[in-house]
Amino acid sequence: MRAFNRLMIVMLSGLSLAACGQGKGGSVTDDEMTMGKADAKVTVIEYASASCSHCATFNAEVFPAFKAKYIDSGKVKYVFREFITPPAELAAAGFLTARCAGKDKYFSVLDGVFRSQEEIFRTGDMRSPLVRVAKSAGMTEEQFMTCVSDEKALKALAARVEKYGKLDNITGTPTFIVNGKKLDGEQNLAAFDTAIAAAEAAAK
Repeated sequence: MRAFNRLMIVMLSGLSLAACGQGKGGSVTDDEMTMGKADAKVTVIEYASASCSHCATFNAEVFPAFKAKYIDSGKVKYVFREFITPPAELAAAGFLTARCAGKDKYFSVLDGVFRSQEEIFRTGDMRSPLVRVAKSAGMTEEQFMTCVSDEKALKALAARVEKYGKLDNITGTPTFIVNGKKLDGEQNLAAFDTAIAAAEAAAK
């Protein structure tokens, strides 16, 4: 995983530029990871890092209910945008593995990475849990190593982080944008209820 070290300066310089933008959410492109009805009146964008413990808590404790109530019902289009927080090598490896698994498995792999965080932080072993997550998505260990050592993919990840971080002035994770309105930090379902109701009313 030495390629991570060579790209770390690029990633950090991208994050240092994040304070320059305005929080509007931007247009959603075809290469983004999304769930839900494409033409839903409300779009919820989540900025999260695969190495962020608060993001993992949100994923485990709030997201399942949010998904059932708003995404699965067709009320919300959900967009996940990748961000890098320390340890950057875990965030990068988690996102690259999820993308290598394919769009149809991206969110299940990311869920596996979030659920492996505690083990990784406790043991200091990043490789074994990530290999296990990759194998659960049908990848071999060799494919995993090729994936996370892909410098082109690493540079593309860094470019996405810089582009969207600057666009929406992202300084920490998780951050949510509901039809242009920013919600900083971990949110509960009640907070989304309020923000989405306001967005729906404004969209009428």
